[in-house]
Amino acid sequence: MSTESPTLSLTKQLIARSSVTPNDEGCQQLMIDRLNALGFSVTNLRFEDVDNFWAIRGDAGPILCFAGHTDVVPTGPEANWRWPPFEPTAIDGQLFGRGAADMKGSLAAMVVAVEQFVAQQPHHHGRIAFLITSDEEGVAKNGTVKVVEWLQQQDITPDYCLVGEPSSTALCGDVIKNGRRGSLGCKLTINGQQGHVAYPHLASNPIHNAVPALTELTKEVWDHGNEFFPATSFQVSNINGGTGVTNVIPGELNVVFNFRFSTEVTDQQLRERTVAILDKHDLDYELDWQLSGQAFLTPEGELVDAAVASIKQITGLDAELSTAGGTSDGRFIAPMGTQVVELGPVNATIHQVDENVNIKDLDILTSVYQAMLEKLFV
Repeated sequence: MSTESPTLSLTKQLIARSSVTPNDEGCQQLMIDRLNALGFSVTNLRFEDVDNFWAIRGDAGPILCFAGHTDVVPTGPEANWRWPPFEPTAIDGQLFGRGAADMKGSLAAMVVAVEQFVAQQPHHHGRIAFLITSDEEGVAKNGTVKVVEWLQQQDITPDYCLVGEPSSTALCGDVIKNGRRGSLGCKLTINGQQGHVAYPHLASNPIHNAVPALTELTKEVWDHGNEFFPATSFQVSNINGGTGVTNVIPGELNVVFNFRFSTEVTDQQLRERTVAILDKHDLDYELDWQLSGQAFLTPEGELVDAAVASIKQITGLDAELSTAGGTSDGRFIAPMGTQVVELGPVNATIHQVDENVNIKDLDILTSVYQAMLEKLFV
């Protein structure tokens, strides 16, 4: 007779499906079957090669949406794993497998928390929803962003959204992400004139021309941040120019850079200020901007209060509110006016070889999610 908790059991079933982005490999159907049994209305939403679904239970009142992704990052060389990455293995209180922490454990906790809540409160106030994608770890073009567009067409706006990203640092529940910085990337091409290094007057070296402007960009103070966000960061992530030999002045320089920006500045302001600096140095250049997501923040409100209080109730921890880290699908949901928080297990091993999650934390997370439902809908 199994002594596994329902959350551990479902986490194992999800890990066993090799859902490397953008493939779902049946993970969503596992969840849908459980939600159908609870009376959820489920809409499958496939956009190009990406599976998504929207599920909702209840007829009226505010909507609490559980959001997450079934896709995982590639494993890397499987020979480097102590156990096969898609064969969930429980050892010394830890569950190993790709997606254990990011974020199949959270998905399982969401489903089981809702099952337990509905069993106790079959006629609960409000509506419970799930927004699940298999395109979060990849290009994120046909996942949550498309589901949000569909929701807007249906005139559906979640009031609250709980994203199951692994937010915790040392202990489950010690950190809640109540916002994220925006991400604005750019490919900059600086044009010069190729020539022989012995005749520089007959050429124009784009590397030499670019250095003063790049130096100014790296030293610019874009903002000072605020209570929730650090100052906006500018980072050059790639730079390339030249033919690979010593005697040729290159004809162009290619630079890739990124802004991680706070709510103190807009992406349009960053673009305009970058152009002003480049123009000041009289460069011949082109810019190819890529906005991955706007900064978003849920500084306070019913959802933050419910998350903080539920963590305190279940774990005794005083959760820290944080906006640190990379982007998440919360960036697509928050612009609807939805209160968004991210709350999940410890993130120490995400995307790593031998990714794992503490087995006890899976049940802690389930209890926290259920407590949040009770605080919002009872």
